[in-house]
Order: sequence, then structure tokens, then C-alpha cells
Amino acid sequence: MKNQGLHKMVQASLIAALYAALTLAVAPIAFGAVQFRISELLTVLPLFTATAIPGLTLGCALANFVGFLLGINGIGIFDVFFGTAATLLASLVTYWIGKQSEKPLIRSIFGPLPPVLFNAVIVGAELTILFAPSFTWPLYWLNFGSVLVGELVICYLLGVPLILLLNRKQFYRKIFG
Repeated sequence: MKNQGLHKMVQASLIAALYAALTLAVAPIAFGAVQFRISELLTVLPLFTATAIPGLTLGCALANFVGFLLGINGIGIFDVFFGTAATLLASLVTYWIGKQSEKPLIRSIFGPLPPVLFNAVIVGAELTILFAPSFTWPLYWLNFGSVLVGELVICYLLGVPLILLLNRKQFYRKIFG
């Protein structure tokens, strides 16, 4: 392919736009302590392509920033930085998992795990620090658990079928090249 760099940039941009659009489409349940971001199903894409890393990171930053500007992101401007950092770290680890194994079962079990854990740890801490008069471990674990549940539901109930679809007859190679 002649314009491979342009092709990858377009892929990353499409992933970013899709992530932001899906997040904002379900905004009332996408922000807060219990988050059901349908867009989190896309966090399995780094298993298949490195272009998903900047796409997801940019999409998360964009969704969090627009959510902040519209007043629907209850965490505020900090989520643009910390929520996006969680997505970036999760994307990098998910990509690494994808490089370790082509087996659908391994990818289905471990691929959705990084976004679940990074968001639970980082966003859980963010919620605790921003909304509590003082940091307490019981409140942190409550926030950790609430973010964890939302991420588990989306990443496994929606992300795993996406992994299986993309693995089917190497379907992802047709999409991502």
C-alpha cells in the first residue's frame, strides 16, 4: 500500500470518532462512579492493531473533554487527563497481550482485562480524591468496585463477542490490513 501512514492515521481517527460518539451517545450512563460506556467494547481493538492505541486514547480524551464542556462529565477536567491515561495504559497492555497470542480463547480471557483493571484503579482513585473530603480506603474500594463492575459488563459482554467476530477467519486482517 502506497499511503500506509495515511491509512493508519485514518484508521486511528475512525476509532477515535467512534469511541467519542458512542460515549457521548450514552452520556447519562457513561460518566460517574458506575460507568457503562458502550465505547469500551472498542478497547479490545489493540489486540488486532497498534493504530487502535492512539485512536482509543484520542477518542477517550475527546469524549471526556466534550463531556466536561457540556457539564455531563461529573469528574471534571481531571478525567481528560487521568481517564485518558487509564485508556492509554490499558491499550498498551492490551496490544502486548495481542502480540503474545493469536489464540481466540487467550485473547477473549485476557484482552478485555487491562481496561477493566486500569479504569478501576485510576478512575476509582480519581473519584475518591475529587469527591471525598479526605481519601479513605473504604471509599476507594467502593469506587474501585463500581467502576470495575461497569467495565466488566461492557468489556466482557460486548468486547468478547467483538474479539470472536474479528478472529473469525482472520476478519480483522480484512479490516485493518
